[in-house]
Amino acid sequence: MKLTSLMRIWLTRSFKPFEFNSHNDHTLDFEEIGQLGLYVHIPFCRSICSFCPYCKVQYDPLLAEKYEQSLLKEIELIGRTLTKPKEVTSLYLGGGTPALMLDSIKKIIDALKRYFVIQGGIGAELHPDDVDDEVLMKLKEAGVTMISIGIQSFHSGCLSALGRKEPDYERIFKAVGKTGFETVDMDLIFAIPGQTADILKSDIDTAFKNGATQISTYPFIDFTFADNRYKPLSEQVKKKMLAEITAHCQERNYRRTSVWTFAKPGTGKYSSVTRENFLGFGVSAATLLKKQFKINTFSIEGYMDRVGKGRIPTSLTLNFSLRQRMVYYLFWSAYAGIINPEDFQNFFGASLNQKYGLEILLCRVLGFIKKIKGEYHLTERGAYWFHYIEQAYTTAYIDKMWNVSGKVAFPEKIILE
Repeated sequence: MKLTSLMRIWLTRSFKPFEFNSHNDHTLDFEEIGQLGLYVHIPFCRSICSFCPYCKVQYDPLLAEKYEQSLLKEIELIGRTLTKPKEVTSLYLGGGTPALMLDSIKKIIDALKRYFVIQGGIGAELHPDDVDDEVLMKLKEAGVTMISIGIQSFHSGCLSALGRKEPDYERIFKAVGKTGFETVDMDLIFAIPGQTADILKSDIDTAFKNGATQISTYPFIDFTFADNRYKPLSEQVKKKMLAEITAHCQERNYRRTSVWTFAKPGTGKYSSVTRENFLGFGVSAATLLKKQFKINTFSIEGYMDRVGKGRIPTSLTLNFSLRQRMVYYLFWSAYAGIINPEDFQNFFGASLNQKYGLEILLCRVLGFIKKIKGEYHLTERGAYWFHYIEQAYTTAYIDKMWNVSGKVAFPEKIILE
């Protein structure tokens, strides 16, 4: 039996799998939910990177124009159900390459602001080729306060292994320095074929030296539906590299803000996933609520058709059992590095120790977590094992979900065991 299956059975206290099905009520019950974030997916790219698993298509200006209209319509369909403007924690625009719809971004943000009061930052993901003075200024004018640049590596050999070409780094660094966003994240990938620890550490130093306030160092994962020329380095090498990343960042006084991210002290954090609840807009976007997980269709045509008929474009819905929702909550809390028992109590109305006291004790005995001022913090050892489990989860669950959704616009059912 797979590791993910054993953990699911143990932690949910049930043999019941995660069952996503097409039967949904076409409503989103979120008005009374606190700590709600927003996410918008822009699926267009100039070229398709073989290693990238996200929902994306080749950019077409006419299709992008139609997509913009559908996206604005979806925002209206969901927003108009509110009785009053709702406060939300943040907004993230991901992709794909959001900058390919640069002139649409302000319209999208303004449409959301008609229904939502965004209290925190507004973030946008960027391809390195899109980072210049004009793009960054337009993003700032639209209200974006945080950016994440998918650098992946500054090393030509590593980029070649990923099917990427070197961008104009001088242009990128000058634009980032001139524009002055609150948070500048630079994404890096480790365990790329041919990569060494020295290359990786040099990438980290280059990023921080040239405007990054945070780096995100994701492991290279070979999705079954990706068309990668190379395979990731071994798990043994990944373990060593993650330890090297951690030690290198600690030596330079960068604080760990999640298992794979490190930031300069006193700077804001860029993270589109560590939210208690979130609403997703656009093709393939996910929505996480107190009792449900919903995923929009991965088909642009299917998305536009559903929205055009005045229906939300949900493809699949998971109705959580209480234990399933608790596991999901704890998974992403652990990813962020801290599990707060008081927050768990407030969210579920139940004691963390009562529900998972044995697991907490085992994790403390094994040295995965330590208690600091009433909170449980991941140790370096715990961070590695979370990294290992997260990769297993990605391979067993996300790979299957995205693979099926990419082939069938509205699947009848997907069971994740």
